[in-house]
Amino acid sequence: MSPSLVFTDSSTSTASRLLPFSRTATPFNAAVSLLRSVGPLNVRPFVLPPLRTLSVNSSNNPSPVINDKSGGEACAKVIDGKMVAKQIRDEIAAEVLKMKEAIGVVPGLAVILVGDRKDSATYVRNKKKACESVGINSFEVRLPEDSTEQEVIKFISEFNNDPSVHGILVQLPLPSHMDEQNVLNAVDIVKDVDGFHPLNIGRLAMRGRDPLFVPCTPKGCIELLHRYAVEIKGKRAVVIGRSNIVGMPAALLLQREDATVSIVHSRTKNPEEIVKHADIIISAVGQPNMVRGSWLKPGAVVIDVGINPVEDAKSPRGYKLVGDVCYEEACKVASAVTPVPGGVGPMTIAMLLSNTLSSAKRIHNF
Repeated sequence: MSPSLVFTDSSTSTASRLLPFSRTATPFNAAVSLLRSVGPLNVRPFVLPPLRTLSVNSSNNPSPVINDKSGGEACAKVIDGKMVAKQIRDEIAAEVLKMKEAIGVVPGLAVILVGDRKDSATYVRNKKKACESVGINSFEVRLPEDSTEQEVIKFISEFNNDPSVHGILVQLPLPSHMDEQNVLNAVDIVKDVDGFHPLNIGRLAMRGRDPLFVPCTPKGCIELLHRYAVEIKGKRAVVIGRSNIVGMPAALLLQREDATVSIVHSRTKNPEEIVKHADIIISAVGQPNMVRGSWLKPGAVVIDVGINPVEDAKSPRGYKLVGDVCYEEACKVASAVTPVPGGVGPMTIAMLLSNTLSSAKRIHNF
């Protein structure tokens, strides 16, 4: 089975078109890849900008002011990630159009999907639609489950060298016979819009350094806090989960915002006692309804990254999606909480688009 490669041109205002797109394969050279990944460290890094908050006076947007539950507020404010993500996409679309008109460049995002997992295919389809909605060109490679690691790296190498591609994303998880780190490390750091390259993570962890890209889901969590005017500096924050994708970079980002950060993980004793002291909680552990209302400090702000299916006889699908935090209980204690779905999920793709735009601006010095 041969791989399929599709180019979606979304640079026009008409419905996007799918066009066959062919490439000439170039041999992958590990030494060249290493030089490419190390060399770009002199490129202008991504400095986290001050983020705008939603307008308090807007009739279309809820007030970002977070109420203090200690004053007897009846229900937590819902942090609407779907609405914020739409606002961000509108901002990105305007910037993409401005860039196209000024220098004739349209940002491009390449996605590589290996295998036929339905959930991964859905994620890739959603990313393509999101690109189309803001005018970003999308490139897609679909490879069969039994593809070799070198075949995947070959396409990464081609995208690394393609000037029309400004961001590269390898859809995870990869098949079990592939070394995930080898594949991710092959992505040129200047196009690592997922933010998973070890040099990006290393720079995120170091004081006085800035990564070229911040991982999308943690970046989306912090963006929600900013846009809802949640004060982070000096606050106690707890991150539940320590994955490389969400938990660890979320903790690093909170630390950069001058929060005092604790991480709760599977070996933590009495996690509820630690969480109970937190002003801000980011949960990314993948356990449905694990965090109960009794774990929360009154007035805490809760960002729930978990998306967990649980049986639901009333649903046509036979299941419903819930977060790591028991939403009904949290609403009675917290001052603000993200729903599941409709909270962090839409922000992840919005941040991917943001990273792709930032990459194109940096590469073309726009």
